Amino acid sequence: MENKLRLEIVTPYGKVLSEDVDEVMTTGSEGDFGVLPGHVNFITTLKICILSYRKENDTKFVFINSGYAEVTHDSVIILADSAELSDEIDRERAIIARDRAEERLKQQEKIDIARATSALERATIRIQLAGKR
Repeated sequence: MENKLRLEIVTPYGKVLSEDVDEVMTTGSEGDFGVLPGHVNFITTLKICILSYRKENDTKFVFINSGYAEVTHDSVIILADSAELSDEIDRERAIIARDRAEERLKQQEKIDIARATSALERATIRIQLAGKR
């Protein structure tokens, strides 16, 4: 596995991805970061975000619904609340979820604003990723 990283994405529902890749990019609680083979070890929390990874000349995308990342010199392990590969995202469902969250936010005194804001953020990112390869 020379000059490769093992990327593992795991949720409470099972393993979403396990591949040898060239590079991983995502967003931690402290900002965006990229990982190449030989990277220094660290652990960070992840926001609701897009994770992208490059394998040769192909870049793929994954929706991450917050979690943790453990980076070592030869691996990136993502433990996420949920995760979806971009080509598995249901765009129409994400649009409906976004519209529902926007409607809830208009009625601020009657709802949990933090929950509705997170729902809106998740839906917006899913729409951006839907079908992206």
